[in-house]
Amino acid sequence: MIHATPFTGPSTATARRVLTAVGLQYEIPGRTLLDSAELSVESGESVAITGPSGSGKSTLLTCLLGLVRPRAGQIEIAGKDITRLSQGKLASHRRDTIGMVFQFAELLNELSPVENVALAALLKGRDRKAAYGRAEELLTDLGVPVFRRDTADLSGGERQRTALARALINEPALLLADEPTGALDEDNRESVADLLFSLPARWNCGLVVVTHDASVAARADRQLELRHGKLLHQGGTASV
Repeated sequence: MIHATPFTGPSTATARRVLTAVGLQYEIPGRTLLDSAELSVESGESVAITGPSGSGKSTLLTCLLGLVRPRAGQIEIAGKDITRLSQGKLASHRRDTIGMVFQFAELLNELSPVENVALAALLKGRDRKAAYGRAEELLTDLGVPVFRRDTADLSGGERQRTALARALINEPALLLADEPTGALDEDNRESVADLLFSLPARWNCGLVVVTHDASVAARADRQLELRHGKLLHQGGTASV
């Protein structure tokens, strides 16, 4: 039986460590993508990760999501090492603590924007009325018309804003974004990037953004480059 959980809104708690990844190792045939990579993120902080195509940036995000397990290393998110969780507990912890934004939004066109956002809350066991009410609030706050019935008719910027609302509805400790502006035109890229990097302070969450766009990365509190399997600060020093 699923028990409904009330919404509490954005957190106002003090800064805390929401992500600690140490010693991450991941290989594919003929290539090492992660080689003792390390990353930590505090609530209220944003981190941008850049690097050449094929360097392993998206692989790192899939490890942080728990969709693949690194060969070695630990990933602690909101106080739990996800590399030690069973699949069932991992899925539950991911719903509770992580919001994900994809490059192409990955919305369901057969659902309305409100339904797309509310679905994430319903899967967590939220009350239907509360889920839909909160979805409407988030979409309004993020600049998406709540009366719009057809998701397929949303502009590129509106689709990404809807994806952001979906990622936020379960009040995650950590937001992950994979090339979130990569499919947008210049105007929408700027507005979505501005909105995205405002969220850690507003929601007291951590944010990790993978991007190839230097202007987007420049908005982050910290910029790291994934190079030869390691996360490095500008200048070549290892991340912490």
